Amino acid sequence: MATTFLVLLGAPGAGKGTQAQSLAEELGIPHISSGDIFRANLKNETELGMVAKTYVSRGQLVPDDVTVRMVEDRLNQPDCAQGSILDGFPRTPGQADELNRYLSARKTALDAVLYIQVSKEVVIERLSGRWMCRAHGHVYHALYNPPKIRGICDIDGSDLYQREDDRPATVVERLKVYLEQTAPLIEYYREQGLLKTIDGDQEIDDVTRALLAALPPTKEA
Repeated sequence: MATTFLVLLGAPGAGKGTQAQSLAEELGIPHISSGDIFRANLKNETELGMVAKTYVSRGQLVPDDVTVRMVEDRLNQPDCAQGSILDGFPRTPGQADELNRYLSARKTALDAVLYIQVSKEVVIERLSGRWMCRAHGHVYHALYNPPKIRGICDIDGSDLYQREDDRPATVVERLKVYLEQTAPLIEYYREQGLLKTIDGDQEIDDVTRALLAALPPTKEA
């Protein structure tokens, strides 16, 4: 049976979530978000979730071994038998080594690492233009999806506000931190010959087509 395992990389605002959904539908494999995994384990109070909570409650980073175990537990679920698209994991070369070991034990390997590269200017434009309504969190964008009346939600009439994370100065800092943390991982996968860099400044459909075109031929399990 054919399997496809992919890692999706990209800065905040690169459109990873949107592209992951499109790829998941096209390839018939699940989109696995590390954030979703953490939230599910914390919400369901799993053994790993309770361990992670002890670090989160102290404002500390969850250790790699706990993160890796959460991801492996998710990848062991039946819907991942034919592969998955990993988003937000791995974050470090050390986590990447653990992922390689896990896949090797399954007698498979990563097919590709898709890096959606977006210019700093585009990231700032995309993220700093985002606004949310106070009542129900409906999302708007100053350029791409503006409300009919400035500052007012079309749906419930509540005020719109901008999250701290979406303010220009914060966006610049988030981008800086991401690039610092991710640069070693990008180089790690480049050296392995797995990195495929995609121009994320294109239109959404063009990015999707470029991602699909970058995939190697499907291997057999």
